[in-house]
Amino acid sequence: MAAVLLLSLVAVLSCALDGAILARAAVVDPNIKVFNVLTFGAKPDGKKESTMAFMKAWNAACHYPGKARMVIPYGTFLVGQVIFQGPCAGPPPMVVQFQGTVKAVTDIDAYPSPEWFMFDTINGLLLTGGGTLDGQGGDDWKYNDCSQNNDCQLMPANVKFNGIQNGQIRRINSVNSKAFHFQINKCQNFGVRRLNVSAPETSPNTDGIHISESNSVRISNTVIGTGDDCISVGQGSTNITISRVRCGPGHGISIGSLGKYPDEKDVTGVIVRNCTLTNTDNGVRIKTWPGSPPSLAKGFLFEDIIMENVRNPIIINQQYCASSSCSTKEVTDVHFRDIRGTSASKVAVNIACSSALPCQNIELFNINLQSTTPNLLFQPSTCSNVKLGFSGIQIPPPCVVSKS
Repeated sequence: MAAVLLLSLVAVLSCALDGAILARAAVVDPNIKVFNVLTFGAKPDGKKESTMAFMKAWNAACHYPGKARMVIPYGTFLVGQVIFQGPCAGPPPMVVQFQGTVKAVTDIDAYPSPEWFMFDTINGLLLTGGGTLDGQGGDDWKYNDCSQNNDCQLMPANVKFNGIQNGQIRRINSVNSKAFHFQINKCQNFGVRRLNVSAPETSPNTDGIHISESNSVRISNTVIGTGDDCISVGQGSTNITISRVRCGPGHGISIGSLGKYPDEKDVTGVIVRNCTLTNTDNGVRIKTWPGSPPSLAKGFLFEDIIMENVRNPIIINQQYCASSSCSTKEVTDVHFRDIRGTSASKVAVNIACSSALPCQNIELFNINLQSTTPNLLFQPSTCSNVKLGFSGIQIPPPCVVSKS
């Protein structure tokens, strides 16, 4: 628990530093050169494609040796795939100010790789402005057959951040992504604040925010309603803090799935605190597949979380695969504390671990989950192959640990 408390202190100090940086970036600086996409030929009518104008504006801003700001003004822009490639020549942060609405081209063949916008290899990035990214996924979700086809074409994420150091995204709206809304990959010291993310409950693979191979990522004051995980934390992620997030509809806040592919990196130090989940399929969840060689999922704190009509509020599932031999992903040091609200399923707490590699040091403290259905037979917690500790309030009643 000491390690988790240390992570909390680091997150607070990092957020304070980020706030100071953002405050300085927000001040009107006469030395900042503005690169407006209209100057490079973008059309704000939502009909004529403006892809090349966006690319030209970025290249000019990124190669400018002084302070630079790229501006997407009010209006509606139709844009295909754009790679915002770094490193940039000027001093950080590189500022991208989204004010208008940008709509994605619906032709899937226009995306050689699975992202619409990608910010790549940049030290110091601020993406802000209150604008909207519309992936127009409703025209393309019908082509998503990945649940049945292993060789499926991956749909593009609205925005992928790849190899970003010292990045910030705030006050951005993302709607109807073709796949993930935001993907954070191989980033270091990355802050996310005040996003609004929305897609229908039936939309496939539209995770709100997916994190992988990243360190020191902070997500706060964000609203996510989508067709998949509101937030998912993948392999190689460390020191992740998620706070004041409202999730629903969706599949909840998930660690994983982990261990699906060989040689996955460990996931350590994830804090989820002061969040509310409403009408979601799951609440807070850890899900693992077999992996080779074994890897570690360690040091998770889920604290002060409200569940409102959530079907599966607390889950650890080391059996997240078709094989009976799951799992080689070791899950240890997980704390569920002060979780309250209502469950729409008979089993509100389900901890199903592997007989080959049981879960270690799992804590349930002050769990108060009532049934939303008066006549529903509410069952005790279900647990298997786990070293588990209970204290404080336990509603539903604590389980008797069994072996599978």
